[in-house]
Amino acid sequence: MRRRGPESVPVPVCRPVDPDRWDDLVRLFGSNGACAGCWCMFPRLPRRAWEKGKGSGNKRALKRLVESGPPPGLIAYEGKTPVGWISLGPRETFPILARSRVAKRPDDRPAWHVVCLFVAKERRRRGVSAALIEAAARWAKRQGARLLDACPVEARKGRIPDAFAWHGLASAFRSCGFVEIARRSPTRPYVRRELGVEP
Repeated sequence: MRRRGPESVPVPVCRPVDPDRWDDLVRLFGSNGACAGCWCMFPRLPRRAWEKGKGSGNKRALKRLVESGPPPGLIAYEGKTPVGWISLGPRETFPILARSRVAKRPDDRPAWHVVCLFVAKERRRRGVSAALIEAAARWAKRQGARLLDACPVEARKGRIPDAFAWHGLASAFRSCGFVEIARRSPTRPYVRRELGVEP
């Protein structure tokens, strides 16, 4: 009997979110705003403001960001279906980084930072994260960034529960050429990719 080969998995196409793609982001995040009413505002707001805005308030805040630009992240698509999200930008745009022991600035070099990575439950462990990370690196480089940083998670043993993997997995970043430059937590390496500049 002939064994069937592995099922082919389409490579997602990643696009910066803009007002025309807002409904796709809403569809991807669902009624829960990806996780606990966050709507990807936790990295962008003081903790008290984020708590107060959980749900519809955070959703409105993210919509304002999308409408005013520049794009706060990229959406991954399989065909016309949104399957993943990565949020990034200049480090200075994320207050959470300034108050984080794990993600404190490792040096004085200007860098962009990946602060969130979300993949639809039914599309996880199919390469969507790596596609988003690669697309994010290319997009950041086109915006003039020379460095792209992240503080993903890395389990000491076993698997990281999905709810705690919103920083992305260290293995996915390493597969995309990121190298560890610091570690202030056993489970949170600080990784970086040198981007250079567009010719």
